[in-house]
Amino acid sequence: MSSNQDKKPTGGQEKVGIYICHCGGNISDHVDVKKLAENVKDLEGVEVVHTNTFMCSDPGQELIQKDIKDGKINRVVVASCAPALHELTFRGAIKRAGMNPYLYEHANIREQVSWVHHGDQATEKATGLVAAAVAKARRLKPLEPIRVEARRHATVVGAGVAGLRAAYDLARRGLEVALVEKSPFLGGRTARLGRLVPSGEQAGEVISRIAGLVMTSDKISIYPCTEVTAFEGFVGNFKLTLRRKPPEEAECRAQLKKAREAGVGKGEFLPGAGVLTPNLPDREEEISLETGAVVMATGFKPYTPREGEYGYLQTDRVITLPEFVELLAKYPDRRGGFLQVKGKQIRSVAFIHCVGSRQIPGIHEPGQDGNLNEYCSRTCCAATLQAAVQVRKAFPRTRVFDFYRDIRTYGRGQEEFYEEASRQRVTFFRFEPEEPPVVQVSAGGKYPLQVSVKDTLTFGEQLDVPVDLVVLATGMMPTPIKEMVELMKLPVGADGFLQEVHPKLRPVEVANTGILLAGTCQAPMDVGEACNAAQAASAKATSLLARGYVELDPFVAKVDPEKCSGTGLCKEACPIEGAISLKERQLDGKTVVQAEITPALCTGCGICVAVCPSRALDINGWTLEQYEAMVDAIVAA
Repeated sequence: MSSNQDKKPTGGQEKVGIYICHCGGNISDHVDVKKLAENVKDLEGVEVVHTNTFMCSDPGQELIQKDIKDGKINRVVVASCAPALHELTFRGAIKRAGMNPYLYEHANIREQVSWVHHGDQATEKATGLVAAAVAKARRLKPLEPIRVEARRHATVVGAGVAGLRAAYDLARRGLEVALVEKSPFLGGRTARLGRLVPSGEQAGEVISRIAGLVMTSDKISIYPCTEVTAFEGFVGNFKLTLRRKPPEEAECRAQLKKAREAGVGKGEFLPGAGVLTPNLPDREEEISLETGAVVMATGFKPYTPREGEYGYLQTDRVITLPEFVELLAKYPDRRGGFLQVKGKQIRSVAFIHCVGSRQIPGIHEPGQDGNLNEYCSRTCCAATLQAAVQVRKAFPRTRVFDFYRDIRTYGRGQEEFYEEASRQRVTFFRFEPEEPPVVQVSAGGKYPLQVSVKDTLTFGEQLDVPVDLVVLATGMMPTPIKEMVELMKLPVGADGFLQEVHPKLRPVEVANTGILLAGTCQAPMDVGEACNAAQAASAKATSLLARGYVELDPFVAKVDPEKCSGTGLCKEACPIEGAISLKERQLDGKTVVQAEITPALCTGCGICVAVCPSRALDINGWTLEQYEAMVDAIVAA
């Protein structure tokens, strides 16, 4: 659908085109788009008004490009969904038509209007927002991106499977790479797994293969037993301080001792730990590292149940799924007999899903930090079913019971594990979160434990299941990296994981340009998803650094030297260290102190503008004059 209302050019310099989106009904179901177009067509400076079912579509973008090429307009206003979704889309279309992409303003009439208002009120508010956008557009000036020299070097923090994959791909694309890992081993949590879902590959083989590629690359420098202790700079020009020291953590020392006893040498795989790095430090030292981009691959940690949660820590017959997987990895695939755990014959084993995931306020007890893990950890169902199938195939005399809230085998090839578990005669029980299974120690019975559940598959029947072992399918939690979050000003979501800008449009980027996310530091993922995210992060880092320079949006603060009196209030108020400094300069034959902006660090927040007593500061693309014009337009609409 398209309607067009043209006026002959007035001869003025600012000729604005307005492009209103129906958003497939998301907007037009509540905003009278035709009336909106009528309301704004006579605004000062407006030359063209178009409506379209989807402005972001190719036909929608072509409307804008045609009007630019025909000389009808030299300013663009798009009224559609949030600019976070398609601002880059429309800037790109404008640039391809040969116009400066910053002569564009966006009016959000979906999230700010149609999703919260109805009827005449929605149309009236949309009219006001579009009028404000037009008022600002008429005062826009052509801007140029900020060009920053960029080092063709990237740093990857964390050497789990995502970090290894990111480092390898970055090096393969021609960048120098520093791989920073706090332990002496490469492989992270994946190195502790057995067979992977759904491929069936041994995790140790996967880790050995990718770690081998990383260790033999002449473009990758590995820093084991190393942590980031200081961070400064901006995209293309970050500076990190690394601290290396000999292994001190008890777990690392125990793993190294185990490697020596097993005859595992440097560059070789130790089950349950990973690939031993070839260059362990023998003394503490600090290293200064200059890099162009940082890929965060700090991974996850498994949820640790509270003492007493399903009997955990009250008996050694209740263990977590990660512990069980490590135990299971010691057994070769074979048929016949019973599973043995810690020297005990396991005649029956119960798996309990959603331990530490999908927690509900008022039902589950918060952790020590007071938070609940309300998210689904996603990978637990498939991992639990795979373990159940593996037990039944290798030890067919061991009975397996599965207690679940919901089975979420979401990935390709994972549903087959659910079907295979049924074929292998795994017995399923379904429970409601309000009435979870109860694990009790049996006194004098044939089995040491009893799991009681109100089974919704049998219409709420109370069932008591005798077992030798209970395995808790624990969820994923983000690795605690509080110090790095504070150092690098990393955004953290409500779930505690690092937060991307947008899950679809910018899925591996954070708001700090040049810092990227890979793997389970961002969200629960399986190994395949973590590697995909790592490849996306490496591709983005390469696109940023490959040219040797980076272009940044020009929406940063600017100083009017005729007005700046050098009070320093702007520097004190600025939240970004180094974005504003005070420098001496000559003005009319006198030495004065004035504010100076480092554009690559400035985020355009506008705090400095608010505190400047002489109005010497403004923001490119968001000037005070433009704001005032927008307010006037809203009042008059």
